[in-house]
Amino acid sequence: MVGAKETAATDRRDRFIPIRKSDVLDAVISHGGLDDAQAADLRHLAHMLGAILHHEYFDELDRLRDVYFDFDPEVPAGRHRSAQELDTAYCNLTDEFVRVLGEANFIEISRDEIERAFAEHALVRVKLRAPVSDFRAVRMFRRGTHQETIEVPMLYGLRRRKQDIEVYDDIILMVATRPDEPTKKKRKTAAWRGRNKIRGGAVLFKYFRHIARFDLEALLPNVRVVMGLREQLTLGVPALVGGVPILLKLASTLTVLFIVAGFYLGLSGTVHDNDTEQALAALSGLFALGAFILRQWGNFHRQSLIHQKQVTDNIYFRNVNNNSGIFNYLIGEAEDQDWKEAVLAYGGLLLASVPLSRAALGSHVEELLQQMFGLGRAFNIDEALIRLREFGLVSGDDESLSALPLPEAIAQLDRVWANALRA
Repeated sequence: MVGAKETAATDRRDRFIPIRKSDVLDAVISHGGLDDAQAADLRHLAHMLGAILHHEYFDELDRLRDVYFDFDPEVPAGRHRSAQELDTAYCNLTDEFVRVLGEANFIEISRDEIERAFAEHALVRVKLRAPVSDFRAVRMFRRGTHQETIEVPMLYGLRRRKQDIEVYDDIILMVATRPDEPTKKKRKTAAWRGRNKIRGGAVLFKYFRHIARFDLEALLPNVRVVMGLREQLTLGVPALVGGVPILLKLASTLTVLFIVAGFYLGLSGTVHDNDTEQALAALSGLFALGAFILRQWGNFHRQSLIHQKQVTDNIYFRNVNNNSGIFNYLIGEAEDQDWKEAVLAYGGLLLASVPLSRAALGSHVEELLQQMFGLGRAFNIDEALIRLREFGLVSGDDESLSALPLPEAIAQLDRVWANALRA
């Protein structure tokens, strides 16, 4: 998870701008006090900027679908490609996917944060086991956070206590399975995948909404419920209490049962009437012990199914999309965030009375978001300036930035659009 720790250390604030595009544009216009003609020009420029970005991201969507083809679990392994070619294609896929996630303002969750979350539980109050080593790679990305207060049952539901938890608004999970190998180990791996319908070498993408930080472990495809110490004691203590008397009763009659069985099999001498009665009692005891063991085993599996249902109920309704179906959403979100950042940065420079430095522009936009929408966000100033310079809408270096006037900016976007259509 390269780069996630550095990002987190630099700024833990989210860069996601959860505001409608129309509201962003209205905020820039009202904040700057533009007249009707200027407002119309800015809206026209924003519309042209959106069309250009949409055209670019349309090609991005095609590239993402193309590099995913060989790794889609819903597509059987078809064309033969060497291991080296597949490794190169896998690197291209991960690079492309992570880049799009970054443009949509997702932040990768560090391995340390994931491991801490795996050690704790909040909404899913069961013990889970998810062997990450089964996979080639497991990566998680988050966007947007909020705090929730939940009630956690205690003392077998007799009491409840309130707990504040951190909830991620959006979670993207990327899981890559290990490629099949023609070895003895392959049979075991293939058998496991056969039960889970995942072919070797596939890459799974899953998109979830509103997941508590402590419940990240429950998102993995191979997660399974295991009995914790409390459940083991709950089932084990009654088993001991109920099973010990049966075993003590059997201990004194098993010898007689073997003698009677030997007599009827011709292996021993004579038996008495009371021996037959004791043997029947011992046989009844054995049946009782067997029934008791089966009942406890059934209770164990019933409890496991209850816990598994708890995990399923919590996660199933939070899963929004999977695999290639995620791409349309991510591309749309990346395009949306890109447009908002560019419009906010251009508007901030356009309305400034003097050229601004890179840092001053970023602070100005953050103040605007806080003032107009109450959002404490770390504005992605670097990406915004990259876009504005790419389209020729800004001039100067990082210490003295100025926006191209609206009429000239519109003419410049006309040229960019014409070149994009000819490309």
